[in-house]
Amino acid sequence: MTLLMGAVAYDPKVVTIWGGFRSWLNEHGCPFDFVLYSNYERQAEDLASGRIDAAWNSPLSWIRSRRLAEANGRTLTPLVMRDTDRDLTSVIVVLADSPYKDLADLRGETIAVGAVDSPQATLLPRSFLAEHGLREGAEVELRRFDVGVGLHGDHIGGERDAARALAAGKVAAACMIDSNHLLFGKEGTLSAGSTRVLAQTPPYDHCNMSVGDTVPEQTKRNFGELLLSMSYVDPQVRPLFDLEGLTSWRPGRVSGYGALERAVDETGFYSAEGTVTAQGYRP
Repeated sequence: MTLLMGAVAYDPKVVTIWGGFRSWLNEHGCPFDFVLYSNYERQAEDLASGRIDAAWNSPLSWIRSRRLAEANGRTLTPLVMRDTDRDLTSVIVVLADSPYKDLADLRGETIAVGAVDSPQATLLPRSFLAEHGLREGAEVELRRFDVGVGLHGDHIGGERDAARALAAGKVAAACMIDSNHLLFGKEGTLSAGSTRVLAQTPPYDHCNMSVGDTVPEQTKRNFGELLLSMSYVDPQVRPLFDLEGLTSWRPGRVSGYGALERAVDETGFYSAEGTVTAQGYRP
């Protein structure tokens, strides 16, 4: 069988990445093709229903896909993930010369977050703040930057706009994934030395390759083993890895999604059966 995978086209480079991986996989005896989606919600529904065999899922899409599948008596496997998908953190950033010394100092202030469906810049930081006594609409206000809604934060425009609001002094703090805090400093969105990290979330995991139970075990095993065998020293693979932001594939795991599961339930983003229940969310 030809294994059909879904991927979300959050950037033109997605075509280059998966077109290259398709060529490599087919050359190594794994018939493979992919289809592109404009948003993660449709991809999750198609994976859970078996219309596609696998999906390159965001962490939020993994949660919805799994819930939809389980509601229909099916199972999904997080087959592999990037080495850069493990043990990430989000940070609450303030201006270096601000008076804020700890999270409690943000009481009564406005904090910038990313798009409504961004795990790293909205859902996880919002849950983290609430856990530390800073609830939205009570102790703090959150100013959301809804750029690329439906892309689950893969389009980091909202995250970047939150950083810009902080740099302009329009908010007291901004939420972002730690790697983007570094990126925004390198690209000049945040001036060098102009910010400091006030707080950092516990580690969590990001994307994974989710595979449905309609895929024969041998096909699934072959697909996983080939991905894990890809080497950064391979001249055909290296530019694709660079575009996709990894140096190796690692076995998938579910242990790093607990905090996002809680955040999804706290905000009512999805129901236990995977229905979209977030108020005003339209990808």
